[in-house]
Amino acid sequence: MADELRLAPPKRGRSAPAPSRARYVYVLLVLIPVALVAVVLRFGITDTGSGGPGGAADRAHAASGTFAELLLALAVILGVCHLTAGLFRRMSQPAVIGEIVAGILLGPSLLGLLWPSGYHRLFPADLTAPINTLAQLGLICFMFMVGYELDLRAVRGRGQTVLTISHVGVAVPLLAGVLLALGMYASYAPDGLGFTAFGLFIAVAMSITAFPVLARIIAERRSDELTVGPVALACAAVGDVTAWCLLAVVVAAAEDSSLYGVIQILCLTALFCALLRFAVRPVLEHTLGTRTWSRGTVMPVLFSGILLSALSTDQIGIHAIFGPFLLGAVTPRGSAPVEWAVGRLRSVTEALLLPLFFVFSGLRTSIGLLGDWQAWCWCLAVVATAMATKWVGTALAARGCGMGWEESLSMGALMNCRGLTELVVLNVGLDLGVITPTVFTMFIVMALISTLLTAPALSLIARRFSGTRATPR
Repeated sequence: MADELRLAPPKRGRSAPAPSRARYVYVLLVLIPVALVAVVLRFGITDTGSGGPGGAADRAHAASGTFAELLLALAVILGVCHLTAGLFRRMSQPAVIGEIVAGILLGPSLLGLLWPSGYHRLFPADLTAPINTLAQLGLICFMFMVGYELDLRAVRGRGQTVLTISHVGVAVPLLAGVLLALGMYASYAPDGLGFTAFGLFIAVAMSITAFPVLARIIAERRSDELTVGPVALACAAVGDVTAWCLLAVVVAAAEDSSLYGVIQILCLTALFCALLRFAVRPVLEHTLGTRTWSRGTVMPVLFSGILLSALSTDQIGIHAIFGPFLLGAVTPRGSAPVEWAVGRLRSVTEALLLPLFFVFSGLRTSIGLLGDWQAWCWCLAVVATAMATKWVGTALAARGCGMGWEESLSMGALMNCRGLTELVVLNVGLDLGVITPTVFTMFIVMALISTLLTAPALSLIARRFSGTRATPR
């Protein structure tokens, strides 16, 4: 075996190249070309760039520094979000509350107040753009999942009840929001903004229900503890669709103040919805129903569709979040590759991208803006008005539709949950310049308090009526 592994000696008549020949080849074809490269670089064209000596190196160093800062910020964001989410889970609260709190803790409200140098070191100004880009990417993926999780089949057989309860839960806060905006407009509206856009936005922000957070709260409770779960989900779905339509009107009014421009944007939006419903959905149902799609094929196609739908609604003149939401609503259910792709997309979005959205919202929230008693009074008015109108309006509507007091009050508590959806709406308003950072902070406080009280309120209602339930014979 050893003999077989030995190299065969060169055959006679064909001499092996001498070592000196190898050296000559190396010098001729390696050293001389390398030397010529050095000469050309040294005595070539004189550098006349405007950046000056070292300009490219400085730019490369700056880019490398920004990337390193982003890596550090991402590590801190994910770590803090994981800790706070776990803490709030132990308190029987949705993990999303802990992630929202993490954003506020890392923002100017706490970290920037207690350790300004550390805050600016962790979140320098040049990180705002990349964090915002990643946050917006997570937002549009999240909105696709919100649309995909909408299941209006629960409305069947209860259509009139669901429609009544959900629309009362939107209409009453809308009216209260417009009235509240009358008092806030003079002091807290952005300069040069008309009352119509400001009042409509405040009204819509009052009427939002966090459908995804609501679904998770209901899933964590047994069906015998929360009998109104299916009806609440259906009401939240119908109410949120209504609120998103109203928000589209607000965005159109903010983007183009003329009546013709608003009508044009709304007509294009209706055309886009019709295209998805009557063209895209049949194609998806046919292709997914008649072909065997691999997981590796569905994932890039699905993600590309999310990006293109976001681009479409952004170009129409409404926010980019509406396109993925509508695409998710028309995406057919029941396909194993699609379910797998949505599950993987959810994992990446919830684990990485959404925490960046929370922190970016926290960076825009400054409790210090509520520095005087007047601002705190308006903040308390926003919290009280939002909770009272949503809770009381929904509960009275449910009671009027024949539900018992326990079910009616539970419906009110569930529909009062704002959560992540409220943050989405508020960031849209702040980006459009419809609200100021002060109003943004007020509504962030309202979203946190209303969501925090949902689970304890349900437990309190259940205990209160546990003794009045009829015992089975």
